[in-house]
Amino acid sequence: MREDILKERYFRKDSSGNVIEDWPGLCRRVSEAVAATDEQREEFFNVMHDCLFLPNTPALTNAGRPDFTMSACFVLPVEDSIEDIFDAAKQAALVHKMGGGTGFSFSRLRPKGDKVGTTNGVASGPCSFMKIFNTSTEVMKQGGTRRGANMGMLRVDHPDILDFISLKSCDGDFDNFNISVAVTDEFMDAVKTSSLFSLRFNGEARKTVKAREIWDKMIEMAWLNGEPGVFFIDRANRANPTPHIGTYEGTNPCGEQMLLPYEACVLGSVNLAKMVRADRDVDWEILRSTVRTAVVFLDNVIDRQAYPLPEIEMMHKGNRKIGLGVMGWADMLIRLGMSYASEAPVTLAEKIMSSITEEAVRMSRELAGQHGPFPNWEGSTWAPDVPVRNATLTTIAPTGSISIIAGVSSGIEPVFDFETEQKRADRSFSVSHPLYEEWKKTNPEGQLPGYFIRSADVPVEWHIRMQAAFQKHTHNAISKTVILPHDATTSDVEQAFLLAYDLGCKGLTVYRDGSRRNQVITSRDKRDRVEPVELPKIRDQKLVEVDTSEGRVFVHITMSEKEPVEVFITSPVESKHAETYEALAMIMSDALRCGRSPEALLKHIQRANMKHGSVVSPTYAILRAFRMLGVNGCSDTCDECGGVVALQEGCQTCLSCGASKC
Repeated sequence: MREDILKERYFRKDSSGNVIEDWPGLCRRVSEAVAATDEQREEFFNVMHDCLFLPNTPALTNAGRPDFTMSACFVLPVEDSIEDIFDAAKQAALVHKMGGGTGFSFSRLRPKGDKVGTTNGVASGPCSFMKIFNTSTEVMKQGGTRRGANMGMLRVDHPDILDFISLKSCDGDFDNFNISVAVTDEFMDAVKTSSLFSLRFNGEARKTVKAREIWDKMIEMAWLNGEPGVFFIDRANRANPTPHIGTYEGTNPCGEQMLLPYEACVLGSVNLAKMVRADRDVDWEILRSTVRTAVVFLDNVIDRQAYPLPEIEMMHKGNRKIGLGVMGWADMLIRLGMSYASEAPVTLAEKIMSSITEEAVRMSRELAGQHGPFPNWEGSTWAPDVPVRNATLTTIAPTGSISIIAGVSSGIEPVFDFETEQKRADRSFSVSHPLYEEWKKTNPEGQLPGYFIRSADVPVEWHIRMQAAFQKHTHNAISKTVILPHDATTSDVEQAFLLAYDLGCKGLTVYRDGSRRNQVITSRDKRDRVEPVELPKIRDQKLVEVDTSEGRVFVHITMSEKEPVEVFITSPVESKHAETYEALAMIMSDALRCGRSPEALLKHIQRANMKHGSVVSPTYAILRAFRMLGVNGCSDTCDECGGVVALQEGCQTCLSCGASKC
């Protein structure tokens, strides 16, 4: 898999498309493009060739190309005018052309329905304009190697926040975007106290809603397919080293790098799997020397790359941000015989990241002594006592491609599984984890030790505690996805979000295994699992009204070829059963899309309704809606005698034998 990816994406090719480079050649090309001296050239080559450190993939692709960037992360401003919106879309295309990813905050765009003064028209809102950026990205290729990537962010207090949260409710929508909600401390306080929360634009309160209405929708959608993520924007801005230059509004596509408008950052990662000695201890000396070399490498990139826009060049050279992180953390723990879900690795995580950041700052101070601190240093939080070359130095990225090249686990994530199927472009690979293979060779019949733990088997608490431990000593943020098992609940998602906020994380994404049709990596023993069918973009839907004693229930049933394939339920505003309505609808939708017959599902629901139901029961509402549509399998028959069942005085009662729940 490593060689395939290198040949497809990163090795140089001749005019006929033939590969003319190998791994030593790539490392030589990159080191020569970035180094300022012969000594640096050899140091850079050695750490890359041995996979002790690798830069972000635009450096691997573009080093040596004079008109291309080697940075991965960019944030572009989107202002509230048609001219500025389309300027931002054009600027994003230029960034994508060079190989970078872009982040946007759409919070400055006026909400849907607002008047547009220049035309006396009506604004369509930020969600509508995001389609422009998504379509533009769809037709762009990054340097001919991959599609562009975007992060779309909206503040939680924007009047259109509920529409934004549901943007990716249908699998395949906005495929070129990750989305995150910029969550404020005020909002989190309102959630915890079940208070009302004001939605505002330009400082003016537009409406007041229950904070938990927004919170519950975020959790529901994150449970459904992993988005939106959360980004704790007030916490991020408290860590902003240059508040005199601007405030954070957005991040790069994976959420770990906060950036000011027009700012960029170059990332790279130290391979912790290579930092373990034969005696099962951390090799602190190799770690220290690798960090020093990596800081010089990343700082050099800033002066040796091209920039897509002059504004970006000015901002990047003004703050000189770099983001040094780690990969292979889970592999290091396996080599040390530690389980990811335990106390000792959390303690070690703090020690490791503290050491990396301290050494990075030490090296940056030495560079400042040689070349001066970053130009915006005066007025920054580093001044007046700590002259450094770089406004920020550490970030933990997801390291998707470079961890595959290095043959190690990604970022600080646990191992997804030890035997997997992985999709890359139009190909699939069967992959066995190298440490798993190594262990099996010497223990062919032995039971796998407990420290070989899969991501979905790590409890939510340990995912978050690990992230929080690294975050304590990381200048920027951390790309972290809590992988949940397929049968995880919305309560698991809520626990993850709350704990991440309480423990000091800056952002988080959750993903429930199997919740998307096109999942990049799956466990090999789940290859034959039935995946939900993809629904068409335009589909028929029946809306059925069911009257209950607590109000009118609306059951939305999506049909495909005259068969139900999806169910949504709108319960009465003050319903005490809202959570049950939503849960039943989600479960039924998933089962229907996986081919389960409606008759079989409704039979189970009918049994529950016979035993526990009433006219306010969610099971009753679903049964009644399907019966009104005439879907087979929903006949009012008694399970005891087969007689006719009818609703009498609030109870489902058999007219033949009298069987009733009451």
